[in-house]
Amino acid sequence: MNLRAVRAIYLFEMARTWRTLLQSIISPVVSTSLYFVVFGAAIGSRITSVEGVSYGTFIVPGLVMLSVLTQSIANASFGIYFPKFVGTIYELLSAPISYFEIVLGYVGAAATKSIILGLIILATAYLFVPLRIEHPLLMLAFLVLTAATFSLFGFIIGLWAEGFEKLQIIPLLVLTPLTFLGGSFYSINVLPPFWQAVSLANPIVYLISGFRWSFYEVSDVSVTVSVAMIAFFLAACLAIVWWFFKTGYKIKK
Repeated sequence: MNLRAVRAIYLFEMARTWRTLLQSIISPVVSTSLYFVVFGAAIGSRITSVEGVSYGTFIVPGLVMLSVLTQSIANASFGIYFPKFVGTIYELLSAPISYFEIVLGYVGAAATKSIILGLIILATAYLFVPLRIEHPLLMLAFLVLTAATFSLFGFIIGLWAEGFEKLQIIPLLVLTPLTFLGGSFYSINVLPPFWQAVSLANPIVYLISGFRWSFYEVSDVSVTVSVAMIAFFLAACLAIVWWFFKTGYKIKK
């Protein structure tokens, strides 16, 4: 493996984060803090607790996941799409580096950014609500796996997109609604039986539920099912990326 090339891609992408610190880190943290203020103060005053956990504390894992999912996709998709847009992708393709190493560099950098952001948001949450983490190792495992999986998904979007419009279609029209309807701000157990069944078709429910369990041992679905769902989605993304590179699908466009 050409570790020097992987390191070069990784450091280049990380350097772009520090150059755009306001957009990459500060803006998502401020946005998430506003969620704490609005939902914690306005709704939290009317809802005392959810499944034995205060409402302000209950929504913390959902807000972290909301930021990690969106930022993972945004960072990875833009990271690979921009070289295609400006034409520097040919320099990358002509270099002595394999497709696997390209994916490792871009996805690794995007996942690292999302993990850092998630940890900063967790630290910020301590300023607003009393927070406890029952299973910190499992929490970190969920955070890392989710960041890596959705960074890989964002990489796929970046390869597939032919313009900036397509780059935003799936995150805005698919992922954002699924995340807000995936139990970020509520437990699906409070829904009528029909809508509970509908919610179980939403894969984001399993991610948020498992992540929340690592905090409070409270979940909407089994934590084992949550881990299996992440593993399945990761395997599916790996298969799609392999097919993209195997066929050369839109890599140079």
